[in-house]
Amino acid sequence: MDETTELLPPEHVAAYLARIGAERPLRPTAEALRELHLRHLQAVPFENLSIHLGEDVSLDAGALFDKLVTARRGGFCFELNGAFALLLRSLGYRVDLLAAEVTPAGGGTTIPAGHLALRVESCEGTAWLADVGFGDHSHFPLAFDDRGDQKDPGGVFRLADAPEGDLDVFQNDEVQFRLELRPRPLSHFRSAAWWHCTSPLSNFTRGPVCTRLTPDGRTTLTGRTLITTTPAGRTKQVLHDTPALLTTYQDHFGVVLDRAPVPLLPRD
Repeated sequence: MDETTELLPPEHVAAYLARIGAERPLRPTAEALRELHLRHLQAVPFENLSIHLGEDVSLDAGALFDKLVTARRGGFCFELNGAFALLLRSLGYRVDLLAAEVTPAGGGTTIPAGHLALRVESCEGTAWLADVGFGDHSHFPLAFDDRGDQKDPGGVFRLADAPEGDLDVFQNDEVQFRLELRPRPLSHFRSAAWWHCTSPLSNFTRGPVCTRLTPDGRTTLTGRTLITTTPAGRTKQVLHDTPALLTTYQDHFGVVLDRAPVPLLPRD
């Protein structure tokens, strides 16, 4: 089957929707997409734990479903948006996978196709930029053809035309990534996923991170430091022992591990 038309079987669609706490929409509307997007962000964490647990990262459809739904884990952009695309297509949305080049905060290294985002078309004929795999980003899909400011709980976003027909995606007036508009199959991102999992220049190899949007903020576990952000402020807690670390993964992210992730590479 062509990757761009691959669908989940009905029982997998039902299980995926249950995983994110969503009802099956009657039609693939823009309103339903907003709900699915938000619930995905709140239920499925952005995490790179496989890298630091010695686990393979696979972009095959079955492996994505098994990891995110059956094992109730998270993943990084290729896994999260790759799986979300499968769900959306299975619900009747038209979905294109788009490659992006990230603008690293504070410098750093970037690579072509280092990020995956989705162009989703709802039944009303409107197009949306959906992205459940970029960490702290928009809570809701962004209007793909709108070039003005788009207010979102995650900030003020803007899509701006860039050279060679690309799009720059801004968050609070800072460019986050440059998006190519040519649709790609998920297999196109395998080499970038391998780079993120193995390169000493990748931020993902420097240490484990797990983060999830919450109804009142965000919870992030970086290494052994738990950071909780709410309207009341930001708190930090260092988890010194492994049992406390494993309990935190389970209680805050729903991630059950039998051992602690070990950083693949030391931080500078």
